[in-house]
Amino acid sequence: MLDWHRLFGLTMTDYFTGSVYRVELEKDLSIKQQLLDLLIIEQESGSPILEPPDGLENLAPHNLMTYKSLRRPLDAWALDELIGHYVNYRKQGSPSLEALLPVEDFRLYAVSTRHPEKLAAEVSLEPAKEGVYEVQWGSRRIRLIVLSEVAQVERNAVWQLFSGKPASVHYGAAHYHWRQADLSTVMNQLFEFYSLEGVIMPYTVEDYKRELREEIKKEIWAALTPEELLKRVPTEELLKRLSTEERLKGLTREEIEAYMKKLSKSN
Repeated sequence: MLDWHRLFGLTMTDYFTGSVYRVELEKDLSIKQQLLDLLIIEQESGSPILEPPDGLENLAPHNLMTYKSLRRPLDAWALDELIGHYVNYRKQGSPSLEALLPVEDFRLYAVSTRHPEKLAAEVSLEPAKEGVYEVQWGSRRIRLIVLSEVAQVERNAVWQLFSGKPASVHYGAAHYHWRQADLSTVMNQLFEFYSLEGVIMPYTVEDYKRELREEIKKEIWAALTPEELLKRVPTEELLKRLSTEERLKGLTREEIEAYMKKLSKSN
């Protein structure tokens, strides 16, 4: 049995690392164990999320999220469960039943890898942006995020990892920057799970690591001043990295011709 929920939860925990929100996984909200997939709670310290992935622009102090992976459909029952978790959690987190926390302090999210066809036939899905919908479920509005439909842009890299589409997963692996130390094991599990689900992945963890190393090298080189480069790298090595045009850039025609004459004489 693929533990998609835990993998998704670990990745979301990484995404919110260092931010003003913390993530709790598989939150037990009842005496008879009923687990909420993710609980994202605003905290006093941490950095704000400046460019959240699509669908999470309206995070509240308390955010409840249900998640359905590649082979598990998001249906009416899943939304019923989410509402039940919300009611229970609001009761538990409030000072008393007579002094419940404000409704505005809570947001509900349903995240699904694929489009919920059956649900769409039962209730109106109001488009908010590409891959993001609003659903009125009883007295509550639920934000529905379809990971296979969101825009392929860098802010959505964390969503792309769970999109179920090889090209999008490739993009996510190349553009999502892990906040916690070495979580390549998550990538390994993710690619392994896709393979077991019959999704052919032309991109491997080694590809991801290699691209990450190259990206880090580029950032380091770009940050060095010419003086620092000369100290760190021999002139001969620097010249090998330059094209003929780049080597001659800044020289006058007379200087180039004088150097050519000098070479002719030495030969």
